[in-house]
Amino acid sequence: MSEHKPQWPEPGDLVMATIESVMDYGAYANLDEYHRRGFLHISEISSARIRNVRDFVRENQKMVLKVLRVDTEKGHIDLSLRRVTKRERIEKVKSWKKDRKGEALLHAVGEKAGLSKDEVYQKAGLVLEEKFGLYAGFEKAVKEGAEALVKAGVPEDLAKIITEVAEERITIKMVKVRGVVEVRCMKPNGVKCIQEAFTSAKKGHKAKDGKVEFHVIAAPRYSIEVSAENWKQADELLEKTGEAIVANITKAGGHGVFKGKVEG
Repeated sequence: MSEHKPQWPEPGDLVMATIESVMDYGAYANLDEYHRRGFLHISEISSARIRNVRDFVRENQKMVLKVLRVDTEKGHIDLSLRRVTKRERIEKVKSWKKDRKGEALLHAVGEKAGLSKDEVYQKAGLVLEEKFGLYAGFEKAVKEGAEALVKAGVPEDLAKIITEVAEERITIKMVKVRGVVEVRCMKPNGVKCIQEAFTSAKKGHKAKDGKVEFHVIAAPRYSIEVSAENWKQADELLEKTGEAIVANITKAGGHGVFKGKVEG
């Protein structure tokens, strides 16, 4: 959280800043994450010729700036706008927004647990921040459950509350792929063998890899539906699940063929 950050930024750091005052020779900006003020000289605003500084920066405007120099003794921080690339700006804004969301979520955890802002940070937030990143820690709770946080060092009671808050407020965007498998088993207990082949395949994958569901198309054809964070992860899990079903039914004395991924 911002109050636990280092007191001063380092040269080269990207910072979120709010323009405080604009003059003919530059602008003063408040560094939102450090509660300090820096100076943006006109020569560091744009590579193009500047006739009016206010054509580029305005009071109360929020922007991403790069730290050029830091003089802790004099309390001076020199900033640059022109040295920030478009990609850096996008990534910094995204990261900053996630940090704010993470702080809001941790505040909600503190309220549920009856802890102050500082107490919940020291007991859980610090671990999340160091191990995963604050917001990413809440995402991990949604994907893998409280156990993953306990393993990282979060107290069990707080890990459960973090998971509850995360599940209430975070929706993980998933991609979905489908595949088809054909399975047969002519043994007297064939239906049970087929059920166990699917159940074992589902148990064999880790929850963090994605979600697996099965649907009957028309026996002996079955649909495998996989949801995961990205296409590569989804395709890999689909392949592994299909192969596991075939291996399981073959071991039980039946026959199976994974037909692969299907579109739509």
